[in-house]
Amino acid sequence: MRTTLKLVLPLAASVICVSLFHSVHQVGIERRNLRNDLSYRAAILAGHLRESLESNPGPPSDKNLNRLVESNAQGEHLSGAVVYDREGKFLALTPGISPHFDAPPPQARRAAQLDSAASDFVRADGESFYILALPFHRNAQVAGELVLVFDTSYIQARIMRIIRASIYTTLIQTLLITSLAIVFIRWNVAAPLANTAKWLRTLRSGAVDSSSSGLHPGEMFAQIHTEARHLARDLSSARATAHEEAQLRESQSSLWTADRLRVSLEDRLHGHALFVVSNREPYMHVFNERDNSVQIIVPASGLVTALEPVLHASQGTWLANGSGNADRKVVDHNDHLQVPPHRPTYTLRRVWLTKEEDLGYYKGFSNEGLWPLCHIVHTRPIFRPEDWAYYQQINQRFADAVLQEMKGMQSPVLLVQDYHFALLSRMVKEARPDARVAIFWHIPWPNPEVFRICPWQKELLDGLLGADLIGLQIRTYCNNFLGTVDHALEALTDWDRLEVYRRGHVTRVRPYPVSVAFPQNKAETTVYRNPGEQRAALFEKLGVEASLLGVGVDRVDYTKGILERFRGIERFLEQYPAYLMRFTFVQIGAPSRTDIPRYRQFLDEVTAEADRINERFQSGRWKPIVLLKKHHSHEEIEPFYRAASVCLVTSLHDGMNLVAKEFVVSRQDNRGALILSTFTGAAQELTDALLINPYDVDQVAQAIYQALELSEKQQEERMARMRKTVLEHNVYGWAASLLSDLTEIRVEVPEQSKAAHAS
Repeated sequence: MRTTLKLVLPLAASVICVSLFHSVHQVGIERRNLRNDLSYRAAILAGHLRESLESNPGPPSDKNLNRLVESNAQGEHLSGAVVYDREGKFLALTPGISPHFDAPPPQARRAAQLDSAASDFVRADGESFYILALPFHRNAQVAGELVLVFDTSYIQARIMRIIRASIYTTLIQTLLITSLAIVFIRWNVAAPLANTAKWLRTLRSGAVDSSSSGLHPGEMFAQIHTEARHLARDLSSARATAHEEAQLRESQSSLWTADRLRVSLEDRLHGHALFVVSNREPYMHVFNERDNSVQIIVPASGLVTALEPVLHASQGTWLANGSGNADRKVVDHNDHLQVPPHRPTYTLRRVWLTKEEDLGYYKGFSNEGLWPLCHIVHTRPIFRPEDWAYYQQINQRFADAVLQEMKGMQSPVLLVQDYHFALLSRMVKEARPDARVAIFWHIPWPNPEVFRICPWQKELLDGLLGADLIGLQIRTYCNNFLGTVDHALEALTDWDRLEVYRRGHVTRVRPYPVSVAFPQNKAETTVYRNPGEQRAALFEKLGVEASLLGVGVDRVDYTKGILERFRGIERFLEQYPAYLMRFTFVQIGAPSRTDIPRYRQFLDEVTAEADRINERFQSGRWKPIVLLKKHHSHEEIEPFYRAASVCLVTSLHDGMNLVAKEFVVSRQDNRGALILSTFTGAAQELTDALLINPYDVDQVAQAIYQALELSEKQQEERMARMRKTVLEHNVYGWAASLLSDLTEIRVEVPEQSKAAHAS
């Protein structure tokens, strides 16, 4: 009730003040109007009386004056009239006139002096009058003054009635408004606040989860409730993390978590600013086509999962290509945006590219040149001089943006992501030798003979060697990189220490196998259907009758071995016809880079191959391959992982392939089998998968049969070991290892450079 009164009393006071102000204003207007009206009527009456006096040649008498007044002043509130001569002696007056007018009033003297009318509102002996003095003439000379006296008490009486009415109106309005306000506040403010407070108290006690079922619905507190829900999730997560950390301490485990990564990096960065550069941005803003509103999209990316805890810890800056069509609408004048949206902890700096620049730098040189070159999948890389020019230009633009963000900061830390920015490390390092710079190359590094195909291999290598640390997925790629440097550049390569000495600078080359997040907190896990029920639900949704499910999840990219996978499935059905009508393979294939001719062609090839195999084997509601050609979120993909009898990862060449690890992480039941290409980085860690050569169709078919014939015990043993591997080498461990090594590097800074940055 006190809260309600605190809100209502100021409202009541405001209503009273506004009403009183309005009343005072209304009284002033009414008084002015009544006085103006009286002045107007008095002037007309005085004019008539003066004409009568001037037309009568004799001196005025009391009787004549009284008769004139009575005949001209009906209902005019006239108290009386007095006539004075030029010397100020009264010549005539009406009966009942106040004795105050035995002598001429000041208004009469003023009228005589000015030879014009003079008037005033006056008070005498508690009475109020309006006095109008008017000179009259005879023989063209002022003969005296005519003074009219009006009773103005009716004006005051009228004003008092208005004041009383205003007071009553104010009281009624105040009572009505405050009563309605009390009802409104109790219903729409006090009750939701009480419910929210109760929900928060219950949440604080740990009795409920972070769901918002206890919050009062409605738009008024929508923002507060949104923040309350975020707070609840953070609290729930913090509790679960604390519980997890306690369990880890109890078991003396050294597993990496997001919070452990954050704390570790806080200690290692020592306040130095962290910058991340990638082509893909962690948050993208796009216009909703239905209502033109701006919505936020979080691109599916393990990179975001890995690096966000690091940026949270350092309050760092992430520089990326602003690719959303609404990205410009939400940034400030420095192209900055605070993210994540629900709890901003770091800065997103967007760098803008024109359509032509994106076509040359990203689609051209990066994805038609470097991508096929490094993956060695018999797709000819295309290197155009104009694409190389755009690649240099965009690398320089990002470098300039990084240097602008680093201005005034001592010993900043820069982590560059992937093959889009091979030149950036050198550009930044030359301008800021005090910066610690690392680049992580997510895709494979081919052998020297393959890489020399690139016309600008020396420039790319020189740009990469500007970094203090180069990270690749596996040791083989590190060896390939060192071999490429040996063949292409004049540099001292230390194969034992994995270091390159060039132009007075040391670059360390290290393997850091990237991974995925592993669900640690039991409070965050969900109770799922068993695999059989999940499969039945998925098949029903797909309109397919089958009992065994195989799944593949890929971008439709020629490096992923999708055609080889389909042919392996075809051979499997040929060799093991008992699985006809039982086994269906679902390929989740997100179309990718379709504006590049080779990718458009490959999408057509994949579609045609699936149609061919289906046409050969399909019967009734069963078909061997279901091709889903659209982007699926992780939430949409996970049911397929959990229900699959087997997951096929048949990449022809892949730096790591996180789909294999995502499948393993999703199998909390320790069931299912993973068929994995030996040409993936993941094959070096997930040795309990069924490893195959994707080019060997018979081997693929045999692996599918073996996977489906594994006993439950064999499945559990294999999957448990793979899950343990991913648990111990998760994405947070990857980020911690890479950044820890980077922060331990000692950077030699020339004295002149120190002075320049200090200024």
